[in-house]
Amino acid sequence: MAVLAMAVLDVAAAAPRPEVVASGLENPWGVAFLPDGRFVVTEKPGRMRVVGADGRLGSPLAGLPPVAAGGQGGLLDVLADSAFQRNRTLYFCFSEPDAAGSANSTALARAQLSTDGSRLENLRVVFSQRPKVASRHHFGCRIVEAKDGTLFLTLGDRFSRKEDAQKLDNHLGKLVRITKDGAAPPDNPFVGRAGALPEIWSYGHRNGQGAALAPDGKLWMHEHGPQGGDEINLPEPGRNHGWPVITYGENYGGGKIGDGIAHKEGMEQPLHYWVPSIAPSGMAFLTSDRYGAAWKGNLFVGSLKFGYLDRIELRDGKVVAEHRLLEDGRARIRDVKQGPDGLLYVLTDESNGKLIRLQPD
Repeated sequence: MAVLAMAVLDVAAAAPRPEVVASGLENPWGVAFLPDGRFVVTEKPGRMRVVGADGRLGSPLAGLPPVAAGGQGGLLDVLADSAFQRNRTLYFCFSEPDAAGSANSTALARAQLSTDGSRLENLRVVFSQRPKVASRHHFGCRIVEAKDGTLFLTLGDRFSRKEDAQKLDNHLGKLVRITKDGAAPPDNPFVGRAGALPEIWSYGHRNGQGAALAPDGKLWMHEHGPQGGDEINLPEPGRNHGWPVITYGENYGGGKIGDGIAHKEGMEQPLHYWVPSIAPSGMAFLTSDRYGAAWKGNLFVGSLKFGYLDRIELRDGKVVAEHRLLEDGRARIRDVKQGPDGLLYVLTDESNGKLIRLQPD
């Protein structure tokens, strides 16, 4: 299948009105929605806050584990359990330090938000990426709850260990699927295979910072390429997405990666790729009618590099057009989610970061 980089169209006149819900957040990374209209927001330096429906920032929650904050690491994505109304459970991923503080890896924890909203209780780290690496880069770290209640977690290749993305005896450069207690579901593709970790769902990924369920329930993800070659992928069980053997990017400063090839038998092609890179982060499908029929079913991806929200039109599972939103602000878009009200919310990755709601005209 031919995969073409699409031209991005400027349709600022059609953009909805950005409304700042909250500000004063330090490099916010992930947002989750609570049933009562409040929000849970993570800040990369290692804080989690409850934000009121009126935008008021709560104090940092007590009860978080130690976080290796620095570089691209810190407190990253957060997800409210689908049964939060009953169990008050949150899942969050973070850069977990080792005992000596010399290495780290992506980890996933679960905890309950206290009834007064001041702390996390019954904290348990349910998954830790293996091995831990002395690196400040490529943690991945988006969480998605599938329709069957399992959890997907994107895991970066840690930059210096990119070749490990092709090996099944580690979690580097992988998408993993686990139960809410951290176990490997028995129908995962590598369960029972000698030399393969059972949590792995797909491999050959670089640094996935966006993942979302499509309206049909299938998982989509995107990942950072090197210099060029950011990708949207549809990870299927057991499939190899090729990094670093195949890529549409090149080394930083120029020069081919490996053999400099973009196709190889047995390795998946991306649904879509960007050259030059947009540095994608956050990913959401719009399933509501709040912005009109033309936007329903569109995919939304934040750009860290260029500071816009990419509205992606799809037809028959293919990208047919892209439209830049929120260009005027030129703020790094870290996360995008559809809220329970059917509206889109974005986080800006700044020292004075904002939670923004997109209001239809």
